[in-house]
Amino acid sequence: MGEKTVVEIKGTKFEVDLSTAVKLEEFRVGDKVNVLKKEYSDYAVYPGVIVGFEWFKELPTITVAYLKVSYNEAEIKFLHYNEQSKEVEIAHSHSNEISVRPDDVIAKIDRKIHQKELEIEELEQKKYYFLQNFQVHFKKFKEEEVSESAKC
Repeated sequence: MGEKTVVEIKGTKFEVDLSTAVKLEEFRVGDKVNVLKKEYSDYAVYPGVIVGFEWFKELPTITVAYLKVSYNEAEIKFLHYNEQSKEVEIAHSHSNEISVRPDDVIAKIDRKIHQKELEIEELEQKKYYFLQNFQVHFKKFKEEEVSESAKC
């Protein structure tokens, strides 16, 4: 009989025979996964997709794109998962449910794009205002440029 250990998950205890328990996971690009990540004082689970493998000699790495959605923002983040990854895990997602709808994510990204476009427009207006109204302050520089070019 093999060595046994007790594993507790959310208050439920499981007795596992270590001589027969083997965990082999096969990941492929495109697999849907869940990312368990430490956030402040608790853990959060995010939906993700494996987007690549980096076969570094010293530290092979799995690249995962995951979705972090908050009240007002949807972000696509990247996790580089390897032996040195701390306070983070990945596991195959067997659920067809996702806590957010694609239309909601697109709406949040579109809202962010619109905000950035407004910021660009505001900066363009400030630039125009500067060019129109502050030229009087820079006459001295233009006069110096003219006098130096006359010396040559």
